Order: sequence, then structure tokens, then C-alpha cells
Amino acid sequence: MLVLGIESSCDETAAAVVENGRRVLSNIIATSLEEHKLYGGVVPEIASRRHAESISGVVSEALSQANCSIDDIDAIAVTYAPGLIGSLLVGVNFAKGLALATDKSLVPVHHLRGHIASNYIDSALEPEFLCLVVSGGHSHIVLVKDYTEIEVIGKTRDDAAGEALDKAGRAMGLAYPGGVSIDKLSKEGNENAFSFPHPKVSGSIYDYSFSGLKTAVINTLHNAQQKNEEINTADLAASFQKAVVDCLLEKVELAITNTGAKQLVIAGGVSANSKLRGEAKKLCDKLGISLSIPELKYCGDNAAMIASQGYFEYLKGNTANESLNAYATMPIDKIFF
Repeated sequence: MLVLGIESSCDETAAAVVENGRRVLSNIIATSLEEHKLYGGVVPEIASRRHAESISGVVSEALSQANCSIDDIDAIAVTYAPGLIGSLLVGVNFAKGLALATDKSLVPVHHLRGHIASNYIDSALEPEFLCLVVSGGHSHIVLVKDYTEIEVIGKTRDDAAGEALDKAGRAMGLAYPGGVSIDKLSKEGNENAFSFPHPKVSGSIYDYSFSGLKTAVINTLHNAQQKNEEINTADLAASFQKAVVDCLLEKVELAITNTGAKQLVIAGGVSANSKLRGEAKKLCDKLGISLSIPELKYCGDNAAMIASQGYFEYLKGNTANESLNAYATMPIDKIFF
């Protein structure tokens, strides 16, 4: 079964063709990242305009590289939530028009479920497993009971880990995206040079809070400025990254221990972070469980992951009609369309 996936939730316009949810036949991405770098972050209006300009060509290229036509496609999967609403609408409306014109099934895909599905690509991974979903806008610990059944165990109360890394990188004067720059620079620094707090939250023992950690690094920079002291940016970046990763995996270890999970999966843009990947491997080796992390090319936003999850959503009967809308926010465990 061939599924055409379309992704446009942020600044990447992407299309892919995936066979049976596992085998990628094509994966095309057009990004406006360089343009957004001029502003230090994604500008929603620019992103949606670039999607509108690129989406038709990207879909055509995905079909061409997969050596197939739209007639060979069994279903069209599209990211419909969450994300930048203007960007999402471009992808959703294009997918609706294409599905209606070609009489194909339309499959709505939750963006975070797509990130989880990136681990199914070229893999024999099957639920049930514990998953850390960590990106610029989201930080969740979820129990994936089945391909379309997910239970949230913990999540951030404020900032996401990726957002904290990006904003800390910007405060340090590093190039956008800050999280990527921090990861690169950290390799040159001493991760024990600065001590940062591990914020605690009341209520769920698995919930995160990264706003205080972000504020701590900003205060460190401001205090040094006021005292006219120089800070070793590599040391600061390494120390901050270590604090973020430690916070993430402390809760994950607790969840693994309490749930008895035998598999840990990491998904989302921050799954590309080298410190997180390395420490997660150490944790799983210590606990004697398996670890699954996507290939680096599938960590960021892409359409292969949307097509993969779309395959499993289609098998479950989760299809939509031309009334499908886009949503800027939506819980991962209680989807609607």
C-alpha cells in the first residue's frame, strides 16, 4: 500500500511516498530556514507564503522520485495539527483538493504521532513502548499502546525542551536554530563549568518545567554582563545542554521503572541532539532495555513520518472528508477531525 504524505506544520514544505508504513520511496523537503535565520526564528507569514509557493512542486517531485503517479497512491496523509495555523492550512487544503480530484482517501495525521512513527521507518519496531517526544514546541512522555492509541504520562507545564534550547542559544548570541548551535558548540566546552537547577513541579511526578531553567541561563548571562565578566560560551552551552538532557532523562528513567517498559523510543526534533542520544543509550544499557531513535534525516519535520503514521491511521479507519480543518493545538491522545 502506497501513502503520499504531506507536511507543512512549520517552515518545511515536505512530501513523501511510503510503502506499508515502513519503506520510504521518496522524501522531499523544501525549507525556508535560511530566510527565517534573518529574523532569529520562524516568521509565520513568511512560512505560509513559502508553503503555498512550494507545495505543488514538492508533491510532484515526491511522486517522480518514487517512480509512481497519483493513480498508484492508495491514500493521502496530511498533517492537520498542531502547528502554525497558516502553514497547516496550506497543506490541508492542498491535500483535500488532491484527494477530492483523484478520489483518494484523505487521512489526517497528528504531527507528534508522525514524529513517533519516524521510528517505524526501516524498522521492525512495534508497540507497546514508552516514548519521549521532545521538540521545539512539545515535551511529552507517552505510552504508545498501539499505533493509534496513546496515553500521556507526563508533559511540560510551560516551555518545551527544544524551545528552551533555542532561546538559550539566542541569548548566547548563537545562530538560529539555537538548539542545533548549542549542540555543536557544546563539544568544545566543559559541561560541569556551570551548575543549573533541575526544576520540580507539583502534581504528576513525570511532568516537566523548562521555563526556570531557561531563565537561569539568561540570568547567568545578565549577571556576567553587569559585572563586566567574560563567560566561556562553549562551557555555558555544554552545561545548559547537560541540564536539559538530565531533566528529560530523570523523568524517563522514573517512568521506565514504574511502568516496566521494555522499549524506549525517542522522537521529535530534539531527538537529533547528540548529548540526548548518547545519554539515552547509556540509560537503556543500564536498565537492560532496547532503545529506538530515528535516523537523523527523520528527526526533524518531514513527510515520510506523516505517510508512515498515515498508513496505520488508514488501517484503523481514521479518514476524513472535505470538511477537514487545521488546528494550531491538539492533544496527542485525544485527536478529533
